[in-house]
Amino acid sequence: MPKHGKNYRNAEAKVEAGKLYAPKQAMELVKELAQAKFDETVEASIRLGVDTRKADQNIRGSISLPHGTGKSVRVAVFAEGAQAAEAEAAGADIVGSDDLVAQIEAGNIDFDAAIATPNMMGKVGRLGKVLGPRGLMPNPKLGTVTMEVGKMVNELKAGRVEYRADRYGICHVPVGKVSFDVQKLVENYQALISEILRVKPSTAKGRYVKSVAFSSTMGPGVKVDTTKVRNLMED
Repeated sequence: MPKHGKNYRNAEAKVEAGKLYAPKQAMELVKELAQAKFDETVEASIRLGVDTRKADQNIRGSISLPHGTGKSVRVAVFAEGAQAAEAEAAGADIVGSDDLVAQIEAGNIDFDAAIATPNMMGKVGRLGKVLGPRGLMPNPKLGTVTMEVGKMVNELKAGRVEYRADRYGICHVPVGKVSFDVQKLVENYQALISEILRVKPSTAKGRYVKSVAFSSTMGPGVKVDTTKVRNLMED
């Protein structure tokens, strides 16, 4: 385990050991403890009672947060003809077909998210080994393989985020920036946790949401009271 610096240890000391904070309190504390000179990302880590080795318990999807993430997202679109024009009109950063495939094969990957029309997936499929490990492969389940490319470009630019349970059953999802108002951060979290509850597998046994913690990029984790889901702005 890497050793943390003095600022981190000082911040960690302000988090009461063993305490479960109401979501509003937790967000206030995360903002207070953020010491970096840049606008840190605020992340929610949600540990679920699922076994991701079972296909029907693989929690994965995407959601548009009401206030976005505060991150500027570069979007690439694999499309031709009318869909290519639609993507460009919607503000896609890179639009192409064979030329875009060739760029990526040459190692030029200058985007944060990718969309493809269904008829392009035969070509895009060749890029699986390159885009897959980076989480950039268009996926029908995430809505990024679609004919409605303009709509998806707008959603990704506005702050659509992907959630995915890792092998430990934890979803690490950005819910905004430290510069956001507490209310906006909490409302983004509320949208996320509501979505996570919506996709609960029928085969998941026992407690589904086991724990939640908020943290900023450089700050310590703050544990959240998972019983407070309905009115998250309560103290």
